[in-house]
Amino acid sequence: MIVRIDKHSRVPIHDQIKEQIRGLIHAGQLKAGDQLPTMRVLSAELLVNFNTVAHAYRELDSEGVVTTKRGEGTFVASTPGAAEMRRLRQRKLRQLVNGLLEEAKRLGYSDEEVRDAVEQRMAR
Repeated sequence: MIVRIDKHSRVPIHDQIKEQIRGLIHAGQLKAGDQLPTMRVLSAELLVNFNTVAHAYRELDSEGVVTTKRGEGTFVASTPGAAEMRRLRQRKLRQLVNGLLEEAKRLGYSDEEVRDAVEQRMAR
């Protein structure tokens, strides 16, 4: 499982961890029953405080995304069905696009400049 964080982001690290785990589930890279790294292992890999990872795992557990079995570890609780997966992925894509457009507008880019940049990137 690959999780990357941006320590300079305004998004709290525990939220970044949660969103990336959800993203891996929605992308089908994590499936129901898959075991997540232990909190200690993930905190060491990310070079963050153990409590930060514990906070993310606790919230995912309370949301029903993962389940923690004492002495065994933390596992993906379930994965959405195909229709739900498409809906979740489309919602996330819309959020990403909205974020890009809001930031580009804030920085003074025109719609045409953004469109050209996206098209150039997609052409690669």
